[in-house]
Amino acid sequence: MKHLLCTCILAAGAASAHGQLARQVYVNGIDRPVFMTHAGDGSNRMFVIEQEGAIRIIDSDGNLQAQPFIDIDALVTGGNSGGDERGLLGLAFHPDYANNGKFYVNYTGSGGATRVVEYQVSAGDPDIANPASARILMTISQPFSNHNGGWIGFGPDGLLYIGTGDGGSGNDPGNRAANLGQLLGKMLRIDVDTQDAGLQYGIPAGNPWADDGDAGTRAEIWHYGLRNPWRTSFDRDNGDMWIADVGQNAWEEVNHNVGNTGGNNYGWRCREGLVATGLSCGATGWTDPQHVYNHSGGNCSVTGGYVYRGCELGEAFQGLYFFGDYCGGNVWTLDQDNGYARSTEFSFGFGISSFGEAEDGELYISDLFAGVVYKIVNPVAPDDNDNGISDACESACLPDMNGDGALDFFDISAFLTAFSNGDPSADFTGDGTFDFFDISAFLTAFSAGCP
Repeated sequence: MKHLLCTCILAAGAASAHGQLARQVYVNGIDRPVFMTHAGDGSNRMFVIEQEGAIRIIDSDGNLQAQPFIDIDALVTGGNSGGDERGLLGLAFHPDYANNGKFYVNYTGSGGATRVVEYQVSAGDPDIANPASARILMTISQPFSNHNGGWIGFGPDGLLYIGTGDGGSGNDPGNRAANLGQLLGKMLRIDVDTQDAGLQYGIPAGNPWADDGDAGTRAEIWHYGLRNPWRTSFDRDNGDMWIADVGQNAWEEVNHNVGNTGGNNYGWRCREGLVATGLSCGATGWTDPQHVYNHSGGNCSVTGGYVYRGCELGEAFQGLYFFGDYCGGNVWTLDQDNGYARSTEFSFGFGISSFGEAEDGELYISDLFAGVVYKIVNPVAPDDNDNGISDACESACLPDMNGDGALDFFDISAFLTAFSNGDPSADFTGDGTFDFFDISAFLTAFSAGCP
């Protein structure tokens, strides 16, 4: 599974070294893990995709459950050998999963076509999904077996985003990424809670080509000109979109879409990173990546990650974007506040298949071939009272809304004001929405007090 990652818009070799982070085995015994995520339901479970077609659960105590959450191996094509890019590739939980039990998967099915499918959890067991609940939202034909993309995720707007590759082979022979009449080589945005005529989903208002008057363009498109986006994420703090797009033979790139505004053309197949390929694509007005890096040092394919918003790594890592290279094996960070400077955090080795973000904002990383999920840790995180808890976690007293060091009526009032105004500080569940569950989480934290 080829991944792409970029280091800096200035130079591939201009990287500094933090070098204080490490990986710690979290669970092993997983068959070709390619993605990890959480359900946003307060359970603190992690859900891990096995490429051949199963989803496994890691419970809140870090135990891998023997029974898969769901196993659709019989429906999935590929994903069972070395460099096979097909398989079960994406998983996203509905923002209201705690109430409706809906989740979504992206896999290659019969004939290699991409399918985006809705499922629901079973009525009697929160750790078992109902395979009979399947509702196919979208099927996209794939002309070749590679470049399937596969990531799906809900944005802060509650809409489902879908990353698609260019259809495969090399150099995008059908020029699909630049073609607004095709869904390949794109970032799509759909509404899973509505259905437009002839579709199993709705077209959100504000999609760039939803009302352009051209029957030949696809209204689902949010961005275009992508080659094979291997892992996209939203910054849980501000909603920015980060897209890691895998290159052809020379350059990997990372795109930071501030404010998650639609309509960008990221340049493939006219450009690989910032370099012209010499291929025509019939489109101009490209959006530059914020970071590019070349294939020197054994690099080959970027694996996108997340902006760190946890606490265990320490304040120094807040707001840094984590990513890595599948072949080169380095785990890097980009500092958006310092010209997207890249730092090397630690060496992972071959086979970085994915990063994952837990419900508490801590980050994980998977080894495709070893079948291991690791937690990213900081062995030297400041711990002044030597209690094994990072000072950054202890100092964060979230219900102290006014920051005066006391929990009282004024904090409740400040929370309700932030909640009414849609301020991110009131999103206590971290799911991008403001609802009863945030109020409940605030009250629980308020009652528990602070260290």
